[in-house]
Amino acid sequence: MKSRVEEAAGRHAKGYNCSQAVVCTYCDLLGVEEKTAFRMSEGFGAGMGDMERTCGALSGAVMLAGLKRSDGDLEAPKTKGKTYQLSKEITKLFAEKCGSAVCKEIKGIESGQPKYGCRDCVRAASAIAEEVLFGEEG
Repeated sequence: MKSRVEEAAGRHAKGYNCSQAVVCTYCDLLGVEEKTAFRMSEGFGAGMGDMERTCGALSGAVMLAGLKRSDGDLEAPKTKGKTYQLSKEITKLFAEKCGSAVCKEIKGIESGQPKYGCRDCVRAASAIAEEVLFGEEG
């Protein structure tokens, strides 16, 4: 697959929030219409709407993990463990790259020392999603 990292950054520049930029860039690979992906990820931008929580770009990558691995079995789901493992790996890699998984820490809200800008978080989350979810072993 050709990298879509800059496509995700372009979506963010166009006004998508961090989560929407990541989810919408890859939703076609997972059978989800972009408008649906846009709507379902809207509340996850800005650290779940207030910069106090998990980075929206990271949340988007974790949503992709669920879309990629879930069996969708509403009666007897069996894939949670595999999805949790992917989510843990994505979160670990993201925190290593961006210095934290928490929006306000990444943006330096309390410290005054930003680690990464939003668009760079979108790039990082997209690159990690490509590696973990869509790479040769994903």
